[in-house]
Amino acid sequence: MELLTTLVDKGLRREPPTRDEALAVLATSDDDLLDVVAAAGRVRRQWFGRRVKLNYLVNLKSGLCPEDCSYCSQRLGSKAEILKYTWLKPEEAAAAAGAGVAGGAKRVCLVASGRGPTDRDVDRVSDTIAAIKERNEGVEVCACLGLLSDGQAERLRAAGADAYNHNLNTSEATYQDICTTHDFSDRVSTVRQAQGAGLSACSGLIAGMGESDEDLVDVVFALRELDPDSVPVNFLIPFEGTPLAEEWNLTPQRALRILAMVRFVCPDVEVRLAGGREVHLRSLQPLALHLANSVFLGDYLTSEGQAGQADLDMIADAGFEVEGSDTVTLPEHRAGAAGAGCGGHDGGCAPRGETAEEGAAPAAGAPAPERADAAPATAPADAPAGAPRTGLVAVRRRGAGTDLPPNA
Repeated sequence: MELLTTLVDKGLRREPPTRDEALAVLATSDDDLLDVVAAAGRVRRQWFGRRVKLNYLVNLKSGLCPEDCSYCSQRLGSKAEILKYTWLKPEEAAAAAGAGVAGGAKRVCLVASGRGPTDRDVDRVSDTIAAIKERNEGVEVCACLGLLSDGQAERLRAAGADAYNHNLNTSEATYQDICTTHDFSDRVSTVRQAQGAGLSACSGLIAGMGESDEDLVDVVFALRELDPDSVPVNFLIPFEGTPLAEEWNLTPQRALRILAMVRFVCPDVEVRLAGGREVHLRSLQPLALHLANSVFLGDYLTSEGQAGQADLDMIADAGFEVEGSDTVTLPEHRAGAAGAGCGGHDGGCAPRGETAEEGAAPAAGAPAPERADAAPATAPADAPAGAPRTGLVAVRRRGAGTDLPPNA
C-alpha cells in the first residue's frame, strides 16, 4: 500500500504525515489492519527497539472532583460507585508505589482528583515524592494534579518530580462537549507551564467518546505541536453513573488504527498504552505493543486492569522486553532536551478518572484477590460479531483506600 510506504519513510525521518494521510490511516479496512500495524511497528522499532516502559499509578486522592469532565468517574455529580478517600499520607503512597516498582515499573505516576492543587497540596505531593525516591532509587516520578498555578511546576520540579501529566483528551473544537468547567486552552497552558519549569511533559488523549476521525486527528496534531515527551492513548472506560456510560463504540481494530495513527504523527515520542486497553483491545493487546512503547502496569485510578503478571507475560510472549531503569526511554536527539530524559503521563500518567493505583504494598508476585463483584470479561452471548462490547468495566476495590493489596 503506497500510503503505508510513505508513512514509514516519513516516520523514519521524524517527518509528520499530512492530515489527509493521518485520516487515511483511520479509514483503512480490517483487511489491511496487519499491514498498518506492521508499518507503524517499523517506526516504533526505529526509535524504541523492542523495549516496553512500565508505569504505575498511585491515586493520591479519589473522587469528589468539582470539575464536570463527562468521561470521568470522579466528576462532579458522578454516580459511579467508586472508592472515595482524601489524601494518602506520604508513607502510604510510598508503600503503594513500591508495589509497582517491585513489578518492574520504571515510573510512578501520582494522580489526584480536583481542578488543580493548592499550595498546601503541592507541599503534600512534594513530601510524597521525597518518600518515594528515598525508598526507590532511580525511579521516575510524574505528577498529575490538574491545572497548575504560577510557580507550582517549579516547586514540583524542585521537590524532585521528573514529569508532569495533563492530557488534552479531545480536540479543541469539541472540548466543551465533554467539559464546561475549564477549557482546552487551560490544559495547553498547564502543559506549557510544566515544560517551562524543566519537567518532562506528558499529554495525551481519550478515544471513544463519540468523536469523529477529524477530532482524533485534530487532537493528535495539537499534541505534536505541544511536543510532549510522552503521549498516553486512553480508551474511554464507560463508567455507569457518568454521562458517557453508553458510549461503547470502539472495537479492537479501531483502537489499533488509532494507535497506529498516533505513532505516525508522533514517531519518536513515547506512546503509552493507557486506560481502557483491557476493555477495548482485549485479546489484541499484544499487537498494540508493536505501536506503543510504554504501558501502565496493573490497575487504573478507579477501574481494575488485568493482573500485573499477565502484563509481564504478554510483553515477553510478544517478543518484547521490559525497559530497565538504567536505559533512557527517549531517543538521543530528544532525551537531551527532556526535563528527565524519560518520556513523561489521567506525564506518564493517565486520564483523570481512569488509571492505576494502589495501597499497602503486597509481597512481590502476590496474586490479585478474587472479587465476587467483578464485571464479566466476556461479551453478551447475543453480541454481533465485530461489534463493540459492553459490560466489561470492573470498578477498582483494591489498593489505596482499601484493605486489599494493589494489583502489581
